[in-house]
Amino acid sequence: MRKSSIVGTNLNLGYSKGKLKKEILSELSFELFSGEMTCLLGPNGVGKSTLVKAILGQLKPFEGEVLLNEKPISTYSNEDLAKQLSVVLTEPFLPGNMTVGQLVAMGRIPHTGWTGKLEDIDREAVQQALSATKIEYLREDRLFEISDGQRQKALIARALAQDGKVMVLDEPTAHLDLVNRYEIMHLLQEISKTQGKSILVVTHDLEIALETADRFWLLNCGTPLISGLPEDLVISGEINQLLHGKKFHFSVEKGRIESKVQDLKFEISGPEDLASWISKALEKAGIKEMAGAIEVSKDPFSISYNGSIYNSVEEFLLANL
Repeated sequence: MRKSSIVGTNLNLGYSKGKLKKEILSELSFELFSGEMTCLLGPNGVGKSTLVKAILGQLKPFEGEVLLNEKPISTYSNEDLAKQLSVVLTEPFLPGNMTVGQLVAMGRIPHTGWTGKLEDIDREAVQQALSATKIEYLREDRLFEISDGQRQKALIARALAQDGKVMVLDEPTAHLDLVNRYEIMHLLQEISKTQGKSILVVTHDLEIALETADRFWLLNCGTPLISGLPEDLVISGEINQLLHGKKFHFSVEKGRIESKVQDLKFEISGPEDLASWISKALEKAGIKEMAGAIEVSKDPFSISYNGSIYNSVEEFLLANL
């Protein structure tokens, strides 16, 4: 049976100053489950940061309640909250001369106090965090010496050393290359499973989120928060809540966002996977109509059209634009 670590019920969230009150999100209800990685997705300005602040106990709801381990989050002291929740923010300021080991050890401050004196239990927690993120070999390296991807793993290790039941990460793959983005998200999924943690990741990276997340929270203006398995949201079409206007849609067949193209008048025969790429190239080139059939072959790749054979998509486009 799944266990909820955080539950939000009928939340109205926003900011107030004096008598002025601005409501940003209303009637939100959700559950964050142990052993799952949940991805929070939505357009810029929709209120994702506001929701995260409420979950972290930094913002008091106008209405409703957030429970952490079945207790109102407002009843936790800052010290106790730091032992339950760990946070990885985007682009934090980090002293370049600090070593990776020292950074990860900072995660123990809620347990050691600001003196930072590590006992055996703390050193073991640091070692386990380094091991879980596979960066033991970087322990003595200075932060200015390591890559962005390695630095992000070190920040995750610090959050692990903190040993809370819940981890919240804000755009942990921002500014990373493709390989590092996949690696970080797969690492977080593995941590959620092996350590039974509830992990909430705020991200705009839909493709990688689909690959790794156990659950999606979709947040959009004027609609309730949608929660569900990514596969269910794709199949039901609710994933399209992330896409504004009529220009784009999520292709269930291809598993990606595509532009809605209408009235294309060309016929492509051959392997379906290759034909879709030819269609995409024609679409980007602004070609909506071609007389005659286009035949695509593989092993070796070729495109046949109007009695001519082309060995690359570029060659085909240049000859027919």
